[in-house]
Amino acid sequence: MNENADKYLDDLTKKVIKEEPLERPSFNFTASVMSQVTALSRDDVTVYKPLISKTGWLAISTVFLALIGYLLFGIEQESSSWLSSLDFSALFNNKVTDLLSAVSIPKTLVYAIVLFGLMFGIQIPLLKNYFNRRLQN
Repeated sequence: MNENADKYLDDLTKKVIKEEPLERPSFNFTASVMSQVTALSRDDVTVYKPLISKTGWLAISTVFLALIGYLLFGIEQESSSWLSSLDFSALFNNKVTDLLSAVSIPKTLVYAIVLFGLMFGIQIPLLKNYFNRRLQN
């Protein structure tokens, strides 16, 4: 019974599809769709703004350079200060520094790490420019 019902529905579907003519779009269908697409793409342009503006970077660099200048030229050496009375030997004479001083890093590994850092530093601006150009087009 179920097979007969499936066959009847299949035949009915084929008959209905054969009798219906194909629908044709209007003459200027493509032009009207494309005009709507261009209207949408012009409205939704995303303008990217940096998190830190140029004036912000200028202020940060000015403060940083002023701090460096103050540390280099603004501090007078005083022999009788509370800092000279502190004992920093615990920072330099402990088990961790002894273990780390015994570790020898091969020159090949140092070269690989430096080269990786250099290539990473070069690749970031190149990729940034590539994606900026790609987003503009």
